[in-house]
Amino acid sequence: MDHSVEYQPVECAIVINAAGAWSGRVAELAGIGKGPPGTLQGTKLPVEPRKRYVYVWHCPQGPGLESPLVADTSGVYFRRDGLGNNYLGGCSPTEEEEPDPENLEVDHDFFQNKVWPRLAWRIPAFESLKVRSAWAGYYDYNTFDQNGVVGPHPLVANMYFATGFSGHGLQQAPAVGRAVAEMVLEGRFQTINLNAFLFSRFFLGEKVQEHNIF
Repeated sequence: MDHSVEYQPVECAIVINAAGAWSGRVAELAGIGKGPPGTLQGTKLPVEPRKRYVYVWHCPQGPGLESPLVADTSGVYFRRDGLGNNYLGGCSPTEEEEPDPENLEVDHDFFQNKVWPRLAWRIPAFESLKVRSAWAGYYDYNTFDQNGVVGPHPLVANMYFATGFSGHGLQQAPAVGRAVAEMVLEGRFQTINLNAFLFSRFFLGEKVQEHNIF
């Protein structure tokens, strides 16, 4: 690395690991998870990239402007996008269906076979729709309990985490940003007690279960 023109070491007093889908790899660079198995030193940050698809479709007879974001019990979600009867949504695959995260190619068969039937069951008007576009992106997927990791590492004390939200991080970002700032500046959570989301829960086996993640 010393002679590389692309990678150079950076010295700092504090690291806030908000590297999203790659935060697990960043943690490894600091030696986290490299100790003996079954020890705190050997406990990895269980965050990895998971590929997810978002589809955009047009449906003239679809739900109107008053339609909220809908997260169905079948796992599919959608929301209206603007004034032109366009909608966007998708659903998460099962563990057995997880796509290869090494590329961002979109699987259109996944929409036809998994997403569309559930949409049409919930909203009959969606039986007649036309997909207009789609894209793929990454979740920073916490394989332990699919919830965020917030606060300092118990051993690497100058590394703080704000990652692992598994698709719902944008909703929680304002609170998490404040909580991490409080932890860095004051040494503790002040506004909201987020101790349940500390890294130590991975070693202790204490899951924070969420019942509605799509």
